[in-house]
Amino acid sequence: MTHKMEIDGVEVAFSEGETVLEVAQRHEKEIPTLCYDPRLESFGGCRLCVVELEGARNPVASCTTKATPGMVIRTTTDTIEAYRKTLLEMVVGENREVDVSPLRGYASGELADLRDKYNISSTGIVGAKSGTSKTDDNPFILRDYELCISCYRCVRVCAEQEGDHAINVMNRGFHTQITTEFDGLLKDSACTFCGQCIQTCPTGALGDKKALRHAESGLQIPPTEPDIEKTRTICPYCGVGCSIDVLTKNEKIVGIHPAMDGPANQGALCVKGQFAYDFVQHPDRLKTPLIRGEDGELHEASWDDALDKAAEGFRRVNAKHGRHSIYGVASGRAPSEAAYLMQKFIRVGFGTNYIDNCSRA
Repeated sequence: MTHKMEIDGVEVAFSEGETVLEVAQRHEKEIPTLCYDPRLESFGGCRLCVVELEGARNPVASCTTKATPGMVIRTTTDTIEAYRKTLLEMVVGENREVDVSPLRGYASGELADLRDKYNISSTGIVGAKSGTSKTDDNPFILRDYELCISCYRCVRVCAEQEGDHAINVMNRGFHTQITTEFDGLLKDSACTFCGQCIQTCPTGALGDKKALRHAESGLQIPPTEPDIEKTRTICPYCGVGCSIDVLTKNEKIVGIHPAMDGPANQGALCVKGQFAYDFVQHPDRLKTPLIRGEDGELHEASWDDALDKAAEGFRRVNAKHGRHSIYGVASGRAPSEAAYLMQKFIRVGFGTNYIDNCSRA
């Protein structure tokens, strides 16, 4: 059932259960946020999304306020915009830096974008740094908590989307810290290194260590990376079909971003899809078929010759040892159509069920 409400003088329709922010975004109203991720339960921590609600004494957080029939909302009054700018000045003032590499993560530039939008060139509000960075012995996730603004998006995505509960919040106020159980290392926690915390972080406090290897000057580089290109494709590891954006620089893969609008994954990835891409340009990757010659060495060959040699080997083994001597393992990096053909090859070609897929492990 649809209802009516008013936003900035325009009557709009909404459905039962929608928040003011969801209704506003659907009708192309720009309301700034830092703690909001549409995949997560609304949190209302950053207060940047406040709007004026007619009849209410104070501004309300649009991300946690449910839309009701007849509601009258104003999103960009002078008072509201001044309030938002002050909040941003406070956040910027307590951060070590705002400009970070886009290689840190999908959302790492959100704070910088809002700073630029509200023209905050400098701030007289200087606060204590609210986090202590962790030197973590893992190859994937940078924990630079001096950039943390306590939006808790990382904690919430780990719990709500992944169900891992690997990280949590410790202490309060300026002593707030994102941590693991017993304040240990990520590798000793329930972390599966899916990278979701990296991709939702709006400041780059959590970053992609593998991608940052390709930063031009260490970890601190300008946010404008004109050489980085994004190419939408499908993760090659299993049959789920997760959509990803491959980041390339000088025709070399430098990182992976999950596609937030991917129909199969909606921003989620596993550790393979997020970090296991080095095989693509590894120097040991085979680029042409090899056939072992009579001298015992491998020699480059054509695909026709290689396939003929493989077929001959299958026929010989089947004739000598029987059909149960042949076993097939399909590659998780191959598309589902290839896996289908592989099982047909074993089941129909040799009459056995000796077929598996490495993605099952």
